[in-house]
Amino acid sequence: MGTCRLSATDLACRRGDRLLFARLSFALESGSALQLAGSNGIGKSSLIRILAGLLPPFAGSVSREGAIALLDERPALDPHLPLGRALGFWQGIDGPADNDAVRLGLGELMDVPVRYLSTGQKKRAALARMIGQKAPVWLLDEPLNGLDTRGVALVEELAAEHCRGGGIAVIASHQPFTLPDMQRIELKDFAA
Repeated sequence: MGTCRLSATDLACRRGDRLLFARLSFALESGSALQLAGSNGIGKSSLIRILAGLLPPFAGSVSREGAIALLDERPALDPHLPLGRALGFWQGIDGPADNDAVRLGLGELMDVPVRYLSTGQKKRAALARMIGQKAPVWLLDEPLNGLDTRGVALVEELAAEHCRGGGIAVIASHQPFTLPDMQRIELKDFAA
């Protein structure tokens, strides 16, 4: 995995007439992890979208080095295709995948249309899709939603492996997330 960096300087986010947060800064290098914590509606997802370049900040700047993979509530998989073909579409773009789908417990679901998967199965399929991108910077927006205890442990394990391999993981979650040496930002501390 190549060198990667992600930093934010004096970020502010405004949604409509509401300033969600301001004066937020951090810097992450290869091997780093950061949890963005806070209650629903505080701006975690907006911050993830700003970091991904999908939403402009109201103020401040973001600096990125290395490709970014985003996991959010939209799995980026065609709901009408069987899971194997939906993942195969992305493998045609990203290159062959490791055995991540099997590791994520999806091996027996490859013939099932994505729309028939449970919430947890869709989340694990989205994780397989994200891992297949081989991007050094992971932006995970509520990655534990819909997962059982085993699924939560697996996501934590995958994120730890990614960071040990030199990647960066930014996790926006109101749920506890266990990752060695992870930094934490409470968004309430930056409320405007």
